[in-house]
Amino acid sequence: MNAVLQAANVGVRFRVGGGTWPRQRLLTAVEGVGFTLGRGETLGVVGESGCGKSTLGRALLGLVPLAAGTVSVDGHRLDRQSDARLRDLRRHAQMVFQDPQGSLDPRMTVGQSVAEPLEIFEPRMSRNERRARVAGVLSQVGLAPAHADRYPHEFSGGQCQRVGIARAIILKPSIIVCDEPVSALDVSVQGQVVNLLAGLQGELGLALVFISHNLAVVRHLSTRVLVMYLGRPMEQGGRDDIYGRPLHPYTRALLDAVPSPEPGRPARVPLAGELPSPLAPPQGCVFSTRCAWANDLCRRARPALDEARPGHQVACHRWREWPGGVPRRED
Repeated sequence: MNAVLQAANVGVRFRVGGGTWPRQRLLTAVEGVGFTLGRGETLGVVGESGCGKSTLGRALLGLVPLAAGTVSVDGHRLDRQSDARLRDLRRHAQMVFQDPQGSLDPRMTVGQSVAEPLEIFEPRMSRNERRARVAGVLSQVGLAPAHADRYPHEFSGGQCQRVGIARAIILKPSIIVCDEPVSALDVSVQGQVVNLLAGLQGELGLALVFISHNLAVVRHLSTRVLVMYLGRPMEQGGRDDIYGRPLHPYTRALLDAVPSPEPGRPARVPLAGELPSPLAPPQGCVFSTRCAWANDLCRRARPALDEARPGHQVACHRWREWPGGVPRRED
């Protein structure tokens, strides 16, 4: 596989609290995340709010510093580059943000916002060439070239997100990190944006990291899935294995909590308990305080991320007890 993005043992930590050390406390936002993503593949990153999904996305682009591990884009480690080289690498990895209107400058026209990366990375391009490139990418995302002269407040949320996607692809990157790109949109528009991303991926050969709490959307778009809880990877593997035969109780709990319109399907089962503070995570498995399957070993020792099947990893002491997948809680 031609690796576009490689992450190994990625960790991100922040000092929080007032004053100076030692009054400050260390918050582990991400720990032990690793994967390889090839061209044309999509990694879906799922988990509850506060599980470190967005922090991971920013770490993959070098927007927050790593406390541990490495990230490589197109074979180049981000932490080993000069400032000039790191800036050049950023053109190969772009981001689509959650708030489509908040991510656009209201004082700039849509055309100016989309063209801004060209002014930074391709300064020798003429004004007419930039206008032609902007018109082309606006058409790619389903907008008219004439929209380039309008301002963000003249567009709907879905249209603004299309502008954000146009800005992300105008430099022809190899990877795009999408941080909850449809959560702020109407349900009727979400499918259109997801289908747009899938179409652009096929057309441009993009690798996508798709961060979302919507498991149905992730299932539709993803090749592989990473399940995170309290900043740690609980399970990762192929989409069909994760959705069809989950080996971690947290993955099963997330799937059970998804409402289903199909008659005869079990009713939605909310995940019980509160998310622990990341400043004071549980001693053993971080999910043990909410897990119906937890035993003394789970509460005492942190499980390793085991290779349960080829390409399928799980961090659970008891995964061997359910080779066909964790039973539903109502079973």
